[in-house]
Amino acid sequence: MSDNASFPRALPWFARPDARAWRCEPAPAEVRVFHSSLPDYKPTPLTELPSAATELGVGRVFVKDESCRLGLPAFKALGASWAVHRALAERAASGAEPGPVTLVTATDGNHGRAVARTARRLGQGAHVFVPQGVHPRAVAAIVAERARVTEVAGPYDEAVRLAAEAAAGPDAILVQDTAWPGYERIPGWIVEGYSTLCAEIDEQLAAEGVVDGPDLVSVPVGVGSLAQAVVTHYRSRPGGSDGRAPALLSVEPEAAACVLESLALGAPVSVTTGATTMAGLNCGTPSSIAWPFLSGGLDAAIAVTDADSARAAARLAALGVSAGPCGAAALAGLRVALTGSGAGERRRALGLGPSSVVVLLSTEGPAANPHSDADH
Repeated sequence: MSDNASFPRALPWFARPDARAWRCEPAPAEVRVFHSSLPDYKPTPLTELPSAATELGVGRVFVKDESCRLGLPAFKALGASWAVHRALAERAASGAEPGPVTLVTATDGNHGRAVARTARRLGQGAHVFVPQGVHPRAVAAIVAERARVTEVAGPYDEAVRLAAEAAAGPDAILVQDTAWPGYERIPGWIVEGYSTLCAEIDEQLAAEGVVDGPDLVSVPVGVGSLAQAVVTHYRSRPGGSDGRAPALLSVEPEAAACVLESLALGAPVSVTTGATTMAGLNCGTPSSIAWPFLSGGLDAAIAVTDADSARAAARLAALGVSAGPCGAAALAGLRVALTGSGAGERRRALGLGPSSVVVLLSTEGPAANPHSDADH
């Protein structure tokens, strides 16, 4: 079967040649200080995969393993913890009546569990809206955090709409990891929270002798909040000793490639999503605050099939890295980009050579995103 067999018109790929020259302001340094103060904080592993480097024709490959972050099986707790900290501090400073509030959110699984865990830790309530297609075990994990869960007979965007309506009361705060005009402050804090992950990568690469940072970072994308954090980190500082900034690649499911479609059209658009095992990436609309960063700072975007993700997860497991379908998407996207017809052109667009250093963001472990393949 050819790479394009499941996508008849062409490989779902978009590249932008001048992204590495785009610049923005950095994330605030106090985010890392805050996370370091949490009792269960420790940096997640950055694991080198020499055989993957050989397979991909690059110098070194590292995977950032987010399968255990602040006691949860995905990276999302970084954003939820910082955003809730900021929101509650602002509420107290505004003179609001003291007492518990309800943190409201919509989720494909990981973010909602992170908000519920944060609420439980702080003695607050949580109400989580879950769209169709989220595995019952993922829903049960949110319920186990003592959150109220409302299951929505519709896609992620509908769950977001209903959560926003439910959070309109005086004792509720919407803690959503996607933004739209009029709702951007808290999603912005969530993005800031993810900056800790990137700061850890810098330190861990330096410890491995990679002082100039990576040449490519591959990041799974849903609404684009993590990708916004990655773009912010790598586009807010000068390049390495040779002046070069890294290439940044976003990876989405073919069933929900809203960022790829938006990049191709030059404006943010919503897409109709389909079923995918990459449940945490099954989002139909880019975050409004992420879009300027994605359109300015991403070098390339690619979409992959569930089969691509499953093969990548199996390969990572064989190499000792426990990744769910969304986490494995980072490897799946790079594999698809660097194989098949046009691979040489895509390799050049990403600036990859035999000595390049690649970082894959494995955003979750298998427990974060149960799916049918994991039931057996």
